[in-house]
Amino acid sequence: MELTRELTTREIKARYKQSILGYAWVILNPLFQMLVMAFVFSHIVRFPTVGTPYTVFLYAGLLPWTLFANSLVGATNSLVSSANLIKKIYFPREIFVISTILSKIVDFLLASTVFVIFLLFAHTPLTFNLLWVIPIFLIQQIFTYGLSLILAAINLFYRDIQYVLSLILTIGMYLTPVIYPTEIFPTEFRWIFQLNPMAVIINAYRESILSGGMPNLVSLGIALAVSSLITFVGYRLFKRLEGVFADVV
Repeated sequence: MELTRELTTREIKARYKQSILGYAWVILNPLFQMLVMAFVFSHIVRFPTVGTPYTVFLYAGLLPWTLFANSLVGATNSLVSSANLIKKIYFPREIFVISTILSKIVDFLLASTVFVIFLLFAHTPLTFNLLWVIPIFLIQQIFTYGLSLILAAINLFYRDIQYVLSLILTIGMYLTPVIYPTEIFPTEFRWIFQLNPMAVIINAYRESILSGGMPNLVSLGIALAVSSLITFVGYRLFKRLEGVFADVV
């Protein structure tokens, strides 16, 4: 626990070392990304979002997606970037993955402060269904952790993984309802969302935060099952390969 905290703190401090604005970039990056997308997709393409300002709708999807993408990218490179520690001393290597994900969660919480302000300005009603955010967030982290273990382990052997991941995340963002509502996606292809835990998770966030309703429990249950399976497989794979990490970094 102590080591995880130390590595997480190191990760956070190192990221903004010698930066003038420092932690402000955590808020500024998603904020400016949201503003540009909001202008394009509310004034040019014009995605319909009934009852919710598009900026709020977009931010509700962009924040969790950014957390997911940044966590995966960071965790995938976590073993490679910690090669010196891996060679010198033994401790459970998944700590590198966990500490990276935790540092991204800190970024997410800071960036969410702007989202809260947007919700207040949009007069978004707060209901008890807002509490669904907690289990939704936990399911997202289970999914992220499982994928991160797999990618971090394989990336040690095949460094192309980090580059392929960037491409997949770019494509994945457009196959996930981050910038558009699910309703505008062709009906015959919506089954894709059921196989994509992040699509279910983002829709669940919007339902509980913006609409004040309950998320689709069946879809959320499937997302939990898929995420748990991926984490189980990822952990087994990670521990199986862990013994040779020091030889290949």
